[in-house]
Amino acid sequence: MINRETIDKIMETARIEEVVGDFVHLKKRGASLIGNCPFHGEKTPSFHVSVSKGIYKCFGCGKGGDSVRFIMEHEKYAYPEALKYLAQKYNIEVEETFDYTQDTELQNTKESLFVASQFASQFFETQLWETDEGKSIGLSYFKERGFREDIIRKFNLGYSPDTWDALTEAAQAAQHSLEFLEKTGLSIKNEKGKYYDRFRGRVMFPIHNFTGRVIGFGGRTLKTDKNVPKYVNSPESEIYHKSNVLYGLFHAKKAIREADNCYLVEGYADVLAVHQAYIENVVASSGTSLTIEQIKLIARFTQNITILYDGDAAGIKASLRGLDMILEEGLNVKVVSFPEGDDPDSYMHKVGAGAFKTYIEENRLDFILYKANTLLADAGKDPIKRAGIIRDIVESIAKIPDSIKASVFIRECSRLLEVEERILLSELNTIRATRLKKANPNSGSAPTSPFTRAEGPGSRLDHWPADGPSPEELYGESSSEAVQSLKIADDLLQEQEIVRLLLSYGHELVSWDKIDNMYIGSFIIQNLTDVTFENDLCKQIIDVYRSEIENGQLPTANQFIKHPNHAIADLAITLSTSPYALSENWYNRHQIYVRDETINLKATILGGLYHLKKRKVDRILNQLLEEIKAETDATNQEILMQRYAYIKNVEREISKYLGSVIVK
Repeated sequence: MINRETIDKIMETARIEEVVGDFVHLKKRGASLIGNCPFHGEKTPSFHVSVSKGIYKCFGCGKGGDSVRFIMEHEKYAYPEALKYLAQKYNIEVEETFDYTQDTELQNTKESLFVASQFASQFFETQLWETDEGKSIGLSYFKERGFREDIIRKFNLGYSPDTWDALTEAAQAAQHSLEFLEKTGLSIKNEKGKYYDRFRGRVMFPIHNFTGRVIGFGGRTLKTDKNVPKYVNSPESEIYHKSNVLYGLFHAKKAIREADNCYLVEGYADVLAVHQAYIENVVASSGTSLTIEQIKLIARFTQNITILYDGDAAGIKASLRGLDMILEEGLNVKVVSFPEGDDPDSYMHKVGAGAFKTYIEENRLDFILYKANTLLADAGKDPIKRAGIIRDIVESIAKIPDSIKASVFIRECSRLLEVEERILLSELNTIRATRLKKANPNSGSAPTSPFTRAEGPGSRLDHWPADGPSPEELYGESSSEAVQSLKIADDLLQEQEIVRLLLSYGHELVSWDKIDNMYIGSFIIQNLTDVTFENDLCKQIIDVYRSEIENGQLPTANQFIKHPNHAIADLAITLSTSPYALSENWYNRHQIYVRDETINLKATILGGLYHLKKRKVDRILNQLLEEIKAETDATNQEILMQRYAYIKNVEREISKYLGSVIVK
C-alpha cells in the first residue's frame, strides 16, 4: 500500500492542466481550459478544466474529478496504479508497505502483459547493440537505411535473433510466464505444445501506447525470400488494439500540440525519417487503414492534419480514403504528394533533412486542390468523368459538419472546377438530405417534457400554452402530479444553488451591516436552521458542512470534490464548474458591462437563500390551502387561515427583498 505522506505529496504536486494536457488539446476560455472530451465522441468542446480548483468536468457526458480520477478513467487504472503513474510523471519516489494479498491481486493479466512486453523491448534492444549478430545484421541494416544512432535509440529499435526461441528462453529465465508471452503474441505455441518466438531474424519496432508503455511490436524481415512476409505485427491483445494506436504518438504529442498540426504517414520507417528531418509532430497508421479511433486520437491535440503518403497509386488511394474520414470528424486536412516512386522515408534520405522540410512546407495542398488535381488528371476532357469527379468532391465537402467551412469550400470548388456555385450548393443539399434520411428513416418530432427543458427557477407549468395539449394528455399524469414534479425540480435547483454558493464562497470573510468578519459558509448555515432539504445529496453536503462548523472547522470545496462517496464528489464537481465563460468582447468591443455575481456578494448570497426559502414557503402555502379546503371544522379552519396569513406575510417580505435584488 502507498503510504499517506506519498499520496499527499502526489496530490499536491500533480497539476490538473498538465495531467489532462497529456491527453487532451486544451485551449484557454475565461478562467477555464476547454477541449474535446476524451471519454465520448464530440466535435464541439464541452470538457472543462479548472486550474484553480484542480478538477475537470465534461458537461456532455458528465464525467469529472481530479488528476487521479482522470488517469483512472482514461487509462482504466486502479487507484494505486494511477497514483504510481502520477508519481512517475513528477519524479516522486513511491513509498509502500508490502501487502502480499493486495499485491497479488494487483498482478492482474493486463499488468503482466505490460511487463512482458517491456521485457521483450529491452531484450531486443540489448540484442541490437550488444551482440555480434545484432550489430552485424540489425544495426547495420538501420545504418544502411540512413538512420542516425540517436533516432535508433530514441525509438528503442531492436533486433530479434534468428533462432527459434531466444526470447522465450530469456523471458522464462527472468520468471515471465509462458501464458503472458503467448497472450502478447511474443511466443507461439505449436501443435506439440512447444513455444517458439514470433519475431525471428527481424529488426524490431516497439509500439508504445499513449503514456509510453510498450504494448506491441512490428518486425521487419531482412531476408529476400518472397515467401517470408516483409512485416509481422503483434496480434490483438488485452493491451494492444491496432485500430486504437498510432505509431510514434508518444514521442510526437508534445510537438503536435506546439505546432498545432500533425503529419500523418503510413509506416514505421516514415516516422523515423521525418524525425530525422527534425520534424517531431508525426505519427503513422502503422501500415493499416486509417481508423476513426486514430483520427480521434490526433484530434485531442490538434484540429489540423497533413497527410504525407506515398506518391504511388496505392498511397494516393489511401490518402483519399483517409481524407474523407478526417473531414467527417471535423478536422482540417492538407495533403503533400511526393514524386512517383517516393515515400517520406525514401524522399528524405534522397534530398536531405533541409530540402525535405522545405518541400513539405511548399507543397501542402488543401484537400479540394489535391483531390481535384488527382482525379481530374485521369478524367481528361471526358465530360461524364468530370461530372462524376465534381460530385465526388462535393460528397467530400458534405462530410464536413461545420456549415460555414463547407460553404467556403463550395465557393473554392466553384472557382476551381468552373461550375456555378448554386449548382454545387444544390448538389450539396441533396447529398446531405439523402444521408440524413438514410440515418433517420423514421425521424419525426416527438413531444419533449417541460421538465427536461426547464432551465431554472423561473420555469412554471402554468405557462403551458393554452392552445396545446394538456400535460396529462402528453405525459399520462394528472395535472396535480405534473405540478408537483415541477415543484420538486424547482426545489432541487434552489438547493443545489445553496450548495454551489457554499462551495464557491464559503471561505470568503465579509462584513455586512451588523455582521462583522464572518465567513459566508457560517452565515449560510446559520440561515438554514428553519429549512429542510429534500434532495438527499444536497442534504448530506449541508449536514457535513454544519457538523464541521460545529466542530470549529470550515470545510473546503476540495473536501467534497475528493469525497469518497462518488455521488457527492460528482455533485460537488458539477456545482463547482460551469460550461459558460463571459467573453471579454462584451465590454472590449461592445462596451456592454455585464454584472459579475462577486461584485455584490451580499445580494448573491441573500438572493440564493431567499429564493430557496420562497420555494419552501410556496409549498407550505399550497399545502395550507389544501388543508383549508379539506377542513370541515370552522375553528380549525380559522386556525389554518391565521397560519396561512402569517406565512403569506413572510412570503410577501421575501418577495419584496427579491424584487429589490433584481432592481439593483
